[in-house]
Order: sequence, then C-alpha cells, then structure tokens
Amino acid sequence: MLELFMLETCPYCQKVMAYMDEKKVKYTKTDTKDHENAMKLMTLGGKDQVPFLYNDETDDRIYESDEIIEYIRKRV
Repeated sequence: MLELFMLETCPYCQKVMAYMDEKKVKYTKTDTKDHENAMKLMTLGGKDQVPFLYNDETDDRIYESDEIIEYIRKRV
C-alpha cells in the first residue's frame, strides 16, 4: 500500500494528492502534524520533509513532489 506523508497546507503535498486522486491511485494519507506520524516519517525517510511516499510492498521511499508523481505515472 502506498502511504503519503503530508501536511494539508503544503502546496507540494496538494500537488501530489491531486495527481493521485485524478489517477484514482489508492493510498493512505499520513498527516505529519501528528507527532507520532512525524516520528514515523523520520524513521522511514530520515528527513522531516513532505511530501514523502512510502511503498510498503517494494520498500520504495521517495521525497520531492515531481519524483513522486513520476513514480506513480510509471506504475499506473
């Protein structure tokens, strides 16, 4: 399952979410405003930066909105 670490107010996160919603990609939103989610982001990615996409099936970990969109584009 794809998990997108994000903040609702982040324009780069909004860009990724809009693309994923448009392409009807199933994913889980994990809001890093919550401290536990922010700690999970740091554990998985190593940086306190959003958006961050984690694919638990392939262990892929991607920062940067354009790279996330390209990753999704190649898989949809």
